[in-house]
Order: sequence, then structure tokens, then C-alpha cells
Amino acid sequence: MSSSIVFRHGTVLTMDDARTVLPDADVLVVDDKIEAVGTNLTVPEGTEEIDASGGILMPGMVDTHRHMWQTAMRGYGADWTLTQYFVWNYLEHGKHFRPQDIYAGNLLSALDAVEAGVTTSVDWSHNLQTTDHARAAVDALREVPARFVLAYGNIQAGPWEWSTTPEFKAFVDELPRSDMLGFQMAFDVTGDPTFPEKAAFEVARELGVPVTTHAGVWGATNDDGIRLMHEGGFMTPETVYVHAATLSEDSYQRIAASGGSASVSAESESTCGQGYPSSWALRRHGIPVSLSVDTSVWWSGDGFSAMRSTLSADHAREHTEAHAAGDTVTNLGLRAADVVDWATRGGAKALGLDDKIGSLEKGKQADVVLIKNDDSPVMFPILNPFGHVVFQAQRGDVDTVLVDGKVLKRGGRLVDADLAKARAAVADTVEHLRSTLGEEEWEKGMTPDIPESKVLDNPYTYTDYADSSTHRRSS
Repeated sequence: MSSSIVFRHGTVLTMDDARTVLPDADVLVVDDKIEAVGTNLTVPEGTEEIDASGGILMPGMVDTHRHMWQTAMRGYGADWTLTQYFVWNYLEHGKHFRPQDIYAGNLLSALDAVEAGVTTSVDWSHNLQTTDHARAAVDALREVPARFVLAYGNIQAGPWEWSTTPEFKAFVDELPRSDMLGFQMAFDVTGDPTFPEKAAFEVARELGVPVTTHAGVWGATNDDGIRLMHEGGFMTPETVYVHAATLSEDSYQRIAASGGSASVSAESESTCGQGYPSSWALRRHGIPVSLSVDTSVWWSGDGFSAMRSTLSADHAREHTEAHAAGDTVTNLGLRAADVVDWATRGGAKALGLDDKIGSLEKGKQADVVLIKNDDSPVMFPILNPFGHVVFQAQRGDVDTVLVDGKVLKRGGRLVDADLAKARAAVADTVEHLRSTLGEEEWEKGMTPDIPESKVLDNPYTYTDYADSSTHRRSS
């Protein structure tokens, strides 16, 4: 027998090609798909009705770059710079993560995402030191019935090393991929002219999987990496360039010409120094954009913050550029509707899932978010629904979340979520790290005063390559 749910009398942001907004409209879900969107819908007998009046219905948000394992250390690095983050990842806490610690961070992050209305997340899992770590990551993702993409990476070894091992290939063969669990390879290109990363790209090509890469990150990756990828024929429409914040015109043109897309993490980029949030530059070159939260070791893990910070940063750049030229901006180039699109449809397109998710249209998978909070004075009046989503709403206003037609949050509370289990797993990870590092080193890690001796010329410890774009040119 079919099951069905109808949302009644909400403001519906369909995010279709026309970005149609339907006031006082319904969304009917039958089993795992959207059956109809419209007003006063006729529904099957026995359909569960959810009152969406006074609320906004939108597609589930799609996050294309989230280091989920780091959520076990939520907020620890609030005062870090990017350099201090590199030290943390490579020299301190990151190398001590056991498989069960990867599991703990992923489980907490997955619940965190769903609770905030993010129904699809790319787990940019770049601390998979062994395939046991990778299996632990997948185990956590499969416990939460949302959509995930495991982006397999390992910051502790060169991508040309871990990607070519029999163990990695065996893991990929056994991974149960589906619409609910996708797969990418995640690694960076240092710009080393010998292009050792070529071997990893060749593995990705052999496996038929996309690559996601941190590109245009100050002190880490630059135009040389883009050029090497392009000359090697490894820039494809499926490639996602994370941050893309310090690239030249030539590199942006290469990305645009190859059909790739960029994942903007504006809250991250504004804080820790990858470069100025890149949406302004990406728009100029016609490069498709999706949004991401990066990591909860620093920032919030919700799409509302991603949309708000992106729009604010883009506007600031537009005004600053105009002022430098003696001009005044009278019409903004980026609107609230645009960043809502990037947070939903943009992410779906970047992951090759636009035919399945990203909009509320008949036949698509039922990933639906209801933003409604009758107890909040912030939820009325709703005059500009796109602006309301971006600048007024927050994760606490997410009333209901459906993924694949299944209710994962209802009435503002997660459904069937074992928070006690996640809390215990994370507590064990924190205790393990504190005891391993020692209390003094643990406390020092939360301060921004990392000694210069710990700062690497090149943040990628698996290679000796360094150039003028790193902290100091190697001698």
C-alpha cells in the first residue's frame, strides 16, 4: 500500500527553472516522490496532512563540502586561522583519529545536517587513514536515512599513494552505492610540476567517479594545480572546485570552459583566509555555484548561515569594487533567490542529481523542508519569501524534514534519532584526544598562538614541494 503526506497552505518555493513561488499552496508526497504541487490538491484517502500555513516549503538543502569527521570537535577552533587549521589537521589532533572517532564525527554531523534542513551532504572525508576509517565513516552515514556522498580522501598520505592501493580499490568495490549514498574522490593538487596527483586522477577515471578538490586556497593550492589538471585532461563537468578563492582569470576560464562547478563556503573563506569568498568572481565567469559549510570545528553547520554569509560577502565585494572605481551600486547583481537556488538546485546539479532532487516538482524525490515556527515573532509577516529564508529564518525554524518521503524531523524535533548514542560516541572521542595530547596541549589548541616552528612551508606533509604561494619559498 502507498503512503502519502500532504503539506497544506504553505508558501511554496518550487525552485523550478522559473523559480516559481506559489502562495497558499500544497505539496503532495506519495511514497518517496512528489506527486503534485498546487492549490487545493485532491489527495488519496488516508493521506497525512501537515499544516504549512504561515510557513515556507522548499526543497531540502544540498551541501557540497562538509568535513563531517571534524564535527566531533565542534567549535574547538573558533579562533583559528587557516594555518592553525593545517597544524591541527596534520600535526596534532587529526592524526590521532581512530575509526571510531571518524564514526562519531560523521554520526553527529549527519544528525546536525538533517536537523537544519540539509537533506544531502558531501562528506569531504579527508582523514581516512585506513579503509577501516572509511568503513566507520560509511557506517555512521548509513545510520541516518538522509542522502550522503562519501568523498574519500586522506590528508596523511599522497593521493597517488592511497588511491592506488588494493585496499582502496577493494573498498570501492564493496561500497553499496545508491541514490542515498554516492561516492567521490577528494584530494588536492599542490602545483608540483611533476604532477604526482595524476595517478589519483587516473584511478578516478578508471572507476568512473568524480573528483572534488580544494582549489584556489591561499598558501595551499593555486593556478598551477588548475593548469596541470587542464593539461592532463582531468577537468570535467563533474569536478567540484572547493573555495576557488585565489585563482587567476585564466584558471576561472579553464573551469568555465570545462563545465565544472565551484563550492563556496563563505563563512569559512571570510574567516580563515582561503581568499575572499569567490561567488563574485564565479558569477563573472558563468561558473555554476553550490554552497557548503566546510567544518563545524569552526562554524555553524546549517545552510541558512551558508546562504546569508555568501550573499553578504558578494554584496560587500560588489560595493567595494564600485567604490574603488568611484561608482555607486544601485542594483545588486546577486539576489536572495539566487543563493536559495545555489543551496538547493545548485548543489543537486553539482552532484549530478538535478533529475532527482533540488526542486519541488512532480516526479522528483521527496526531499522537502517546511520552515514554520508559530512561536516565533520572526516568522511573520512573510513578504519576500526568498529574503525571509536567507535573512530571517534559522535552523530552529525548521519544523519538518522529509528525505525520500520519510519524515526525519517533525514539529521541530528529530524523529527516531539516537542523540544519546551520538553524545556518548563523541564524548569518547574527546576524552581520547584530550588524554592522548595531554591537558596542556589540548588547551593550547584552542588558542590562536601556535608557535612559528609548527607552521609548515607546505601544508601537505606527504610532499616536500613548495613554491612562492606557500608560507615561505623553499630554499
